[in-house]
Amino acid sequence: MAEAEATRKKRLNRDDWAEAALAAMAEGGLTAVAVEPLAVRLGTTKGSFYWHFDNREALLEAALARWEEVHTTAVNAEIESASTDPVERLRLLIKRAIGMAERDRIGVVLHAAADHPAIGPVLHRVTQSRLDLLNSLFVQLGMPAERAEHRALLTYSAYLGHGQLAHSARAFLPADPSAQRGYLDHVIATLTSPDS
Repeated sequence: MAEAEATRKKRLNRDDWAEAALAAMAEGGLTAVAVEPLAVRLGTTKGSFYWHFDNREALLEAALARWEEVHTTAVNAEIESASTDPVERLRLLIKRAIGMAERDRIGVVLHAAADHPAIGPVLHRVTQSRLDLLNSLFVQLGMPAERAEHRALLTYSAYLGHGQLAHSARAFLPADPSAQRGYLDHVIATLTSPDS
């Protein structure tokens, strides 16, 4: 009776479960992705889970695909369609990436579990996609191929470091909006400089 009542309350879909898995992962790491606690979090039963997924690994794959879509595929598409000016696109990308890195604990968790068989390929794909976009922007800025590739890697490394600082030592990052704008301007100027 209680199970039928919980099911009637809210019909969940795969994305609901994937989002709940990501939220649990952000709070408690990879081990927090467990069926029973997620069902409680969602106010439903394990039956709902098994309606959508065969097992925990299938849920983990769906959650990782959701994270990849929201944090990489959609962001890259937004940047590519935002402007024809590569400096403006780079500025938007860095601003967007910094904001996401400061809010996204999932990326930190995933990098810590990079050797997991489901996570490793996703991180590889995401990293390649992000580096490809950065490399393309630096080439559009007129950098030779090798320099553009190096600058893309430097930029991505700085992004990862910023994300770590945001979650472990936020006091070292600019806090007020004016300081944040100044920092962003400095980052853009440094990254787009042909001499650096």
